[in-house]
Amino acid sequence: MSKHPTLDPPTRGWVLLSAALALLPLLLQLPAALAIGYAISAVIVAALSWHRPVPMPLRLLLVAAMLLAIYWQMGARPGRDSGCALLAAMLAIKSSELKTRRDARSLLGFALFAPFSAFLLDQGPATLLLALAAVTSTLLSLQRLADADVAHASLPLAGQLHVVGSLMMVALPLALAAFWLVPRLPTPLWGIPERAVGRPGLSDSLRPGEWIDLMADDSPALRAQFFGAVPAENQRYWRGPVLTRFDGRAWTRLDSQRHAAPPALVAAGQQWDYQIEYEPTERRQLVALDLPTRAPEDARLDADYSLGSTRPLTALSRWRLQSTAYRQFQPELPASLRQQALHLPAGFNPRTLALGRQWRTDAGDDEAAIVERALQWISGEFAYTLETPLAGRHSADEFLFEQKAGFCEHFSSAFAVLMRSAGIPARVVTGYAGGVRNRFGDYWVVRRMDAHAWTEVWLQGRGWVRVDPTAAVAPERIYDTLEDRLGAGGSGGAGFTIAGQWNRIAQLGDWMRRGWNDMVLSFDARRQQQLLRPLGIERLQPAQLIALFATLALLAVGSMIWLLARGERERDPLLRAWHRLEARYARLGLAREIHEPVLAWAHRVDRIRPGSDLPVLSQRFSDARYAGAMSDLASLLADLRRHRPNSGARP
Repeated sequence: MSKHPTLDPPTRGWVLLSAALALLPLLLQLPAALAIGYAISAVIVAALSWHRPVPMPLRLLLVAAMLLAIYWQMGARPGRDSGCALLAAMLAIKSSELKTRRDARSLLGFALFAPFSAFLLDQGPATLLLALAAVTSTLLSLQRLADADVAHASLPLAGQLHVVGSLMMVALPLALAAFWLVPRLPTPLWGIPERAVGRPGLSDSLRPGEWIDLMADDSPALRAQFFGAVPAENQRYWRGPVLTRFDGRAWTRLDSQRHAAPPALVAAGQQWDYQIEYEPTERRQLVALDLPTRAPEDARLDADYSLGSTRPLTALSRWRLQSTAYRQFQPELPASLRQQALHLPAGFNPRTLALGRQWRTDAGDDEAAIVERALQWISGEFAYTLETPLAGRHSADEFLFEQKAGFCEHFSSAFAVLMRSAGIPARVVTGYAGGVRNRFGDYWVVRRMDAHAWTEVWLQGRGWVRVDPTAAVAPERIYDTLEDRLGAGGSGGAGFTIAGQWNRIAQLGDWMRRGWNDMVLSFDARRQQQLLRPLGIERLQPAQLIALFATLALLAVGSMIWLLARGERERDPLLRAWHRLEARYARLGLAREIHEPVLAWAHRVDRIRPGSDLPVLSQRFSDARYAGAMSDLASLLADLRRHRPNSGARP
């Protein structure tokens, strides 16, 4: 026999299936074009290598093509996703050298890296289930390879699943003990590499056309749970970066505002207490209900009342916040900030500049009248649509006098330019608006497509005042929304429409995801120390956690050794079924003596409890066990498991 025997077709199929299942959770986290290309490549390579390995030159060509694809999609900057993409590429073409059982074990061992690498990009329940499927299939494949090495006939699939499931359940107690009790650090010892491809999210700038990708993403940006009063829909503005500097095309933040203290704020009496679960963005920017009263731990509040985290948001984070409505927000405007909030670069938007000056002449010092006049103009003549061409040099002029249609990016920017033209300090605020209540969990989901931009104008005696020009558009002139494009229009859940049913399913799925976030992803060092609070132990110190883990680990390892030894004694399913049958009779005082043959014991029991089919069953067992009569093994196993002592005479 060859030192490294070749694979038979069924075993090869199992190995390739296991590799595909291991690759799947990783592909789901990569850019779509890259994932589809890798999947197609994996299928083609597996087909080409079914009878003979792919030649080395072709393999090198495939490697080069994969690397070029990663560079095309992600650039040259290393990161978590580019590293995972490289792993996926190598796994996709690894089957090109699959020929022997040794190659199969090498492929399976390499494949196991893929599902666990997927956890670097997503820690959701779907990724976990796919990883478990990949691990289960890999163990089944390794079991088939082991059976082939010793020329042992493989068990039926149900029997193989039972063996693999038993092995996984043996390891489960130790895994749970490690998850719950290994002391966790508040921060990691080393930094997690950043992602090469940034996630959609709020940034420190607003440039023409860059929000389309963000607003086309209907995945959750945050989930908010209110404790007490819930703000009305027109008050649910989630404040993010405040953009004051304008260069004619782009709005950006002022560095001076980032490090200054928050200015004076006169509350209006209405306050909200709430908690947000913020999805990872790889950035430090947070949002809060407009306006937050203070910064929570590990965050800071700047002079624009924007919240920022002290570390990058690489994982799901939870923040307890308080916000308030306000009567006055920075009623005294510093001269330097006023200058920035009025600045308009020369050579841009001459028509808007002329209109603003004309309105100032008409209104005099009544700045509120200028704001109202602009809103009435928008309400009477402007429309909301996503079908807006990319702006040219004079973006405000084009929007206000030619297109008169766009979305929040256009409305907020042009409105701020118009206000500055009229001598009113103005700036653009970005964040999110709205949110949908989840009926199952009584919390609010704010999606990335709820990203919004509005304007703040500074009025004498009131300070900064929020003005949302997009909201001024008349309802009959809202032509094209993201909900329409996603087929979600009118999916409020009324009746039994397809959209309504889909909305219920989506809400149920998000509620389950939130439960997963709460039980697993949010289990941090603080919650670990409070693990035994229901038992009256307020706080576990690291030494106590280590001692508790060591105790449970010893118990878990002891149970693993006992179960494995027990399984070693009764590895044969036929012998295991027979021993269980004997145990049922032993509980009735009819145990088989050590020196007693099987058939003699069966006839003795039948004399005590006549009418039993035990002698016939014992004969079948003896034939299968010692005479090699294995033709009806499955039927015999089923009969042994079903057999119960009859109700004959007692001993």
